[in-house]
Amino acid sequence: MRMLALLCIASLCLRAAWAVPVKEERRKAKELKDDLELYNPDNYDLTLDNYGEIIDLSNYEELYDYGDFAPKVEVGTLAPRPKNPVALPTPGAAAEPMKPQPPSPPASIPAQGLPSCLLCLCIGTSVYCDDADLEHIPLLPPETTYLYARFNRIGAIRASDFTGLKKLKRIDLSSNFISRADADAFHHLSSLQELLLPENRLTALPELPRSIIRLDARLNRIPSAGLRHEAFRDLKQLQFLHLSDNQLDYIPAPLPQSLRSLHLQNNNIQTMHEDTFCDSQDHRQIRRALEDIRLDGNPINLSLFPNAYFCLPRLPTGRFS
Repeated sequence: MRMLALLCIASLCLRAAWAVPVKEERRKAKELKDDLELYNPDNYDLTLDNYGEIIDLSNYEELYDYGDFAPKVEVGTLAPRPKNPVALPTPGAAAEPMKPQPPSPPASIPAQGLPSCLLCLCIGTSVYCDDADLEHIPLLPPETTYLYARFNRIGAIRASDFTGLKKLKRIDLSSNFISRADADAFHHLSSLQELLLPENRLTALPELPRSIIRLDARLNRIPSAGLRHEAFRDLKQLQFLHLSDNQLDYIPAPLPQSLRSLHLQNNNIQTMHEDTFCDSQDHRQIRRALEDIRLDGNPINLSLFPNAYFCLPRLPTGRFS
């Protein structure tokens, strides 16, 4: 009996030992089958239509820690040795006296290095200083052609502001606090064609260069006494004269034959001469260029001067009753 029991136990041990490798092989075969199904192209449904459903892009920045790409700085490392190190004096050696160096000549300042190009934007020959909190006109490069300095706090125009700027064609100082301009601030600008000064506090106009084509001084405080006597007579190229919303008492005649647009609305003009626009002695005169005259917003009754418009292609805009 004892021998039979030992044989049974040995048989059970051999069966158990044989079953272990078989079970392990079955497990590996099942894993291999699952892997093949996982990577089967027929089951790979990532397309452009469902890309957003499979991969959540809403937290794209959270998926990557960009701090890993930041350069690492080691604290306590020594600086690299210079390529041409200067020999240090040995202890106890007498120091050589310093030799005086001649002063170097001052370097010329390029146009882009002038103060205006530090405060403003210089592009080519144009200088843009809009809304730069300026209280005065900065030093401009000598080649400046166009200056835009609108929406600042400039209070005055000095004769020295534009000295030497012989190529300046346009000055736009709209919407500042300008209450005073030197009498000769613009007279020497032989190339100036456009002077824009609307929305300031001027009470007088300075002398203008003969090259001027457009003058815009709307929305100021200029009375008739603030204009020079026959201020526009010799401006043979003047085409646009806009002085609306001021304090003028009369039309500033004589007006040049080149004039095309005259805006004097919203002033205090009450009367005019019959020869303000036309030569009363020459009834054949025709002023074809002067097509735009605005006198609306003034107390003047234009119907009281019927002989003042015979040379004009159009009647002025204003009150006729």
